[in-house]
Amino acid sequence: MFERFSSGYYLGELYVEPHDGDRAVIQRADHEHVNEQLYADGEGVERLDAPLVMKLGQGHIPVSGDDGVPSGTLAIPRSLASDDLPGKKNVLLADADRAERILRWEGWRPFVNA
Repeated sequence: MFERFSSGYYLGELYVEPHDGDRAVIQRADHEHVNEQLYADGEGVERLDAPLVMKLGQGHIPVSGDDGVPSGTLAIPRSLASDDLPGKKNVLLADADRAERILRWEGWRPFVNA
């Protein structure tokens, strides 16, 4: 789905469409697969539900999983959609380190077992 593009990003092509939700989502199985393949380090129990961070156009958006989205589709809130949607788009996916930094800037904190 994604391949290495640069030191901080992977590149993929997704069908991008606006939706009425308040967050960006991809199919839950795709989300978990990408989390496992690109974000997990293989040590201990790891979360597979942490938001992915994708760059579409000029902005970064956190992306969650949702069972109601077809595989290979990124559904974004209408408020973020451009006039040329729906359609196939190149999408950048931040690698684990970059994604964590971006999410922390936005105030997201990972769940920690105590």
